Amino acid sequence: MGKSTGFLEFERREDGAEAPKSRVKHWGEFHRTLPKEARMEQGGRCMNCGVPFCQSGVSYGGDVFGCPLHNLIPEWNDMLWSDNFGHALSRLLKQNNFPEFTGRVCPALCEQACTCAVAGKPAVTVRENELGIIEDGFANGRMVPNVPKVHSGCKVAIVGSGPAGLACADQLNHRGHNVTVFEREDRVGGLLTYGIPNMKLDKDIVDRRVRLMRFEGVEFRTNSPIVTKEDAEKLLADYDAVVLACGAEQPRPYAAASTDIPGVSFAVPYLKAATKTLLDGVENPLDAKDKHVVIIGAGYTSSDCVATAIRQGCASVTQIIRKPAELARQRKGLWGQLPEEHDYAIEEAVAVFGTDPRQYETVLTGTVTDEETGVLKAVKIVDVQWIRVDGIVMMEELTETEREIPADLLLIANGFSGCNPTVLDAFGLEPDSHGNLCLEGQDSHATAREGVFTAGDMRRGASLVVWAIAEGRATARDVDEYLTGYRSL
Repeated sequence: MGKSTGFLEFERREDGAEAPKSRVKHWGEFHRTLPKEARMEQGGRCMNCGVPFCQSGVSYGGDVFGCPLHNLIPEWNDMLWSDNFGHALSRLLKQNNFPEFTGRVCPALCEQACTCAVAGKPAVTVRENELGIIEDGFANGRMVPNVPKVHSGCKVAIVGSGPAGLACADQLNHRGHNVTVFEREDRVGGLLTYGIPNMKLDKDIVDRRVRLMRFEGVEFRTNSPIVTKEDAEKLLADYDAVVLACGAEQPRPYAAASTDIPGVSFAVPYLKAATKTLLDGVENPLDAKDKHVVIIGAGYTSSDCVATAIRQGCASVTQIIRKPAELARQRKGLWGQLPEEHDYAIEEAVAVFGTDPRQYETVLTGTVTDEETGVLKAVKIVDVQWIRVDGIVMMEELTETEREIPADLLLIANGFSGCNPTVLDAFGLEPDSHGNLCLEGQDSHATAREGVFTAGDMRRGASLVVWAIAEGRATARDVDEYLTGYRSL
């Protein structure tokens, strides 16, 4: 696969990016693509290893390494090197319904398992190669509608149009079932639309895929929440199977900061409001312009909040992170610890304000509000004492020294505690011990109710887009077998 000596001859070359001070002035995507010849060379770096861990999706040491979709990575890298982009596209689409999404927002678990790292070489640019293939396909007319030629007559309702719901719909539609997707928001896409900022995933990219799916036969109904028992019973009466793919949107509360205080918000509503303003021009009550912004959390969502606040023109931005830097920045590869990946939002904050916004080993302990208006004006923070024994890092206790920092907007990116119980109540279902919709101890995507299935974050908890797509595909297999009596997907 690729060129047998390519990983020795060609250096890893990543897509370029617009300078931070320039890109924070707009909401467009800021990565630049490599020219065709350079992309072919990057495909040639794939080294024809005996066991391609990149596509394995294996569990190792409590973590999963390699692509959960089992992408046929060595095969389409070989096609890149051979200048056969059409065949590369056909191999890519065998396992991944939406490479244009994962090629932009996936943290590249495949690269963390790349065998090149064994020899001390940088990993193959798998994610960017994937994006190059699919965008070449769209640009050169290869992504044409694939309308099913035979229909089963079976009807499937999918509640939720995030990556899991879309993947499930795409699979079942191509199988010949009649699929209708119900979305409570005014646009299709779920977290792809209202959870991921536009500079990471342009909404035109989501709309492009939705248009293709519509042409292929998938029906989308927006502004259609399923929240009552009557809604649920009607779906069960009108459709042969129902798939719940509503995400794990229930935010984990933070005891020291109530969202009842004006100026305090969970992260996802803040990101959604920013996107709504960008797309529709509506007034944003959570706009960070000229505000001192404080963010709790160290994950991808908190980084997106940093980048969004900067683009809105915030006066300052601070991240409160309980863990020490060596734990918060930890990225484990199959062959050991990988170098820290410099986050795009941190790079922008340093360029704009001159300092890293992250304050490690710090905990927010309270809020300070204006006595007359009740509006947030500051937050209280304390340092955390961490002890290190034989290389093991353990939190000891909070210090007694409390201090205040100005804050006009506090964003809580503290993770999620499971799926929204409203839909569960409508269908008469109970969450598991983690707040998700999963049958304890079973791999099945079926629920306790006949004909009702679940997929994505709603089933496995908040996770990555690539896992959501894999979940959608797996659920489609179970639904297809339920409808036809045999498995063909």
